[in-house]
Formats: sequence, C-alpha cells, structure tokens
Amino acid sequence: MTIGLQDHTTGKTGFAPAPVPGPHHARANVMDKQQHIVVCDDEPDIRDTVGEYLERQGFVISQAENGDALRQILGEREVDAVVLDITMPGEDGLSIARSLRTTSDVAIVMLTGNAEVVDRIIGLEMGADDYLAKPVDLRELLARLKAVLRRTAKSSAEATSSGAADGHTMMRFGACRLDLEAHKLFGADDEEVQITAMEYSLLKVFAEHPNRVLNRDQLLELAHDRSWDPFDRSIDIRISRLRKKIESDPAKPQIIRTVRGIGYRFSPDGS
Repeated sequence: MTIGLQDHTTGKTGFAPAPVPGPHHARANVMDKQQHIVVCDDEPDIRDTVGEYLERQGFVISQAENGDALRQILGEREVDAVVLDITMPGEDGLSIARSLRTTSDVAIVMLTGNAEVVDRIIGLEMGADDYLAKPVDLRELLARLKAVLRRTAKSSAEATSSGAADGHTMMRFGACRLDLEAHKLFGADDEEVQITAMEYSLLKVFAEHPNRVLNRDQLLELAHDRSWDPFDRSIDIRISRLRKKIESDPAKPQIIRTVRGIGYRFSPDGS
C-alpha cells in the first residue's frame, strides 16, 4: 500500500497535515464518557498516526493489526467505532466488515488507497458507515467519525429513554417488525435482525411516512444525515441492504418499492 502525503505533526506517511491542538482544545473535545475507537490496519505507522491524532482529540484508542486482533478487542471491551483499512494481507477489510455486521452494529469507517467509486459502493454494501480514500486528511477523518458517532449515540440514547415506557410501538415491514422504542428489527421468526444506526434511521423515516414517495434528498434530510455524505447514491446501497433483510424476494421488492425517476415508497403490508 503506497501512499504519499504526510502528517507533519508526526512525519509519518499516508495522511494530509493536521494541526496540533493545544491543551485547552484537547480538553474541550474530551467527552463525559470517552469513546473507544479501534484502528485496524496492517501497517504500524498508519495505526500510530491515526491513533495518536485521535487520542489528542480525547478518544480512547486501541490498535489491531488484523481481523483476529480486532475481534479479540471487540470481545473484551465495548467499542464505539472501528477505523478499518480495506487493503490488508489475508482477511481484508471488506471481509472483516461483512463479518462484523452479522453480529454487531459498531460504527465502521473504512480507509482505502483506491478512490474508485466501485470500491466505495462495495464498502458500503459490506456494512461500512462511511468511506474515505487515502491519502486522508486527518481533520476530515475526525469530522466523519464524529458524525457517525453522533448518529449512533443518538440512536442509543433514544432507545434507552423510550425503553422505560410501558409497551413498545411496532411497525410492520412485511413479515418483519421494527420496534421503534428498542431500535430493533425482528424477523418473521421473532429473532433480532442486525441493523446499523443509519439503517434504523431509514426504516424509521419510512415508518413515519407510509405509502408516500420520498426522494433521496428527503430521505437524507429526514434521517438527519444531509451533512454525512454528498454521495447520495449511498441511499440506494443502504436500501438494497435493507431489502435483503426485510423482503421475501429482494430482487422483486414489495415493502420498499422503487418509484422510477423519483425515489422510494414504503408499503407496510407489501401491497
């Protein structure tokens, strides 16, 4: 993996320069509960560069050189987000992301040396919450990471506060049910179906606007994600992933239908 820019705060390769924050700035970024980020990359210099920068922003950092080390960390302590390199020997980042998504909704920001759109699409399809091509400006990485964490934290906080209420509001998505209080999706067998914070946000938007056509801009706005990514086709990728979870035949969707040239319409019973 060849990358050419440097972080001039450390002299290490692979990242655009980022300013060194002063002590006051660093303290201002420390949250009441320090969030735990795992940097997973096979190159020690990259792990150190990203880890040291994020530590200065008030995060708790762990490093993993491969998928096995990452899973060990995930099994031992709570993790809020993973910064995951896509190009690693052996098990690559795409395979790791796909594996994580079967058991966890941890936020994933993927890094790659390839800026091709097709790689972004594949990364998002595998379950990444965001995607950045190297060389990465560390300030942009920080902004993207904070946006993903805000969305995840909001989802968790809403679930906690509403979970105390008697009874849960369920919204049917064909044979599946979305628990709006617990922020969980259940399949026809009543088993929980793993969904990400962004997938929950999209399902909630559809649940609040049944049988109404929504375009991509409306979906981004209503999901409070307008600032997350100008690549609006990512909505299509996420809906494709949701269809695999809620549709009996994802190739012929009946629950979330495409309205050609406009957007999408949610039909709760698939009619």
